[in-house]
Amino acid sequence: MTTDEKSLKNEINHLESDLFEKQKKLIELKSQLKPQLIQDYMLKSIGDKEVRLSEMFENKTDLIVVHNMGISCSYCTMWADGFNGLLPHLENRAGFVVVSPDNPEIQNEFALKRGWQFKIYSSGGSTFTEDLGFKSEESWLPGVSTFHREADGSIINIQNAYFGPGDLFCSTWHLFDLLANGTDGWEPMLKY
Repeated sequence: MTTDEKSLKNEINHLESDLFEKQKKLIELKSQLKPQLIQDYMLKSIGDKEVRLSEMFENKTDLIVVHNMGISCSYCTMWADGFNGLLPHLENRAGFVVVSPDNPEIQNEFALKRGWQFKIYSSGGSTFTEDLGFKSEESWLPGVSTFHREADGSIINIQNAYFGPGDLFCSTWHLFDLLANGTDGWEPMLKY
């Protein structure tokens, strides 16, 4: 290995270490944000059954809600496919659900085709997604919100984060970054 290659590897190692430390600092800073009390939103499941946000916690005090743009978004589908594999780990620690604007019957049919095991709810007809900042006048936005249920039953929104290509919530991007040509223009598809 030449001196230049050693220098380059050292710089890479230093940057990776720096990124790891910055990520830890980001988590620390986000934890200092003041959680927000929110209402117990009503969403829908199969058969248009109304389900309260508080019910999605089940027997946990914490809840992770993924905001999915719906069945037409191949990116959102890829994220959901990945969460499906993590589901036992996630549900061991917190409640976990996916919410999209699609009606419950469409969601259920799509989830069955994909083999998704997590619970999915429709936010259609509710201001839930918009109130949490994942819907603008122009479009829906993918991301995640976390919640905590207090002893008195009140629900606190702890944090929110948006999803996008290269984010920390989907390992696909990071694995492709290690290939000779990176993503090379690759985009996820609903079917391969």
